[in-house]
Amino acid sequence: MPDDAPLRLHRALLARGHTVAAAESLTAGLFCATLATVPGASATLRGGAVVYATDLKTALVGVPQHLLAARGPVSPETAAALAEGVRERCRATWGVGLTGVAGPDPVDGHAPGRVYLGLADGLRTDVVPLDLPGDRQAVRTGAVAAAMDALLQRLS
Repeated sequence: MPDDAPLRLHRALLARGHTVAAAESLTAGLFCATLATVPGASATLRGGAVVYATDLKTALVGVPQHLLAARGPVSPETAAALAEGVRERCRATWGVGLTGVAGPDPVDGHAPGRVYLGLADGLRTDVVPLDLPGDRQAVRTGAVAAAMDALLQRLS
């Protein structure tokens, strides 16, 4: 991830008077922690939820249990529901949902590196499927970089 991505994202959000919140599964809070490295991030980062355990996706962010039962925790639909739920619950302009498999082993038929990124603004929700290379840390940091890049693109 370019070192200035969190700063660029913060500035883009700030210029529009927007805020962001994230529901993070495989990244376990890394998106929020990365954005929080920027001085003044409290003006744009509303908060987030680490929803590593499947039941917390429902309890903390409101992902419907029937969706998790039908599609599983690693799916485009779950990423969308994470983004929408965290946006609503944190009263943010933007919601980011990150779910996937960091590895080293497959999960529910998904290979390591498979990530679904959800972006919601209350009017439109996009889901970006990613296949990221590398070990657990590379997949997690790659997912955060992709989320920041995707949000920057939606803001431009």
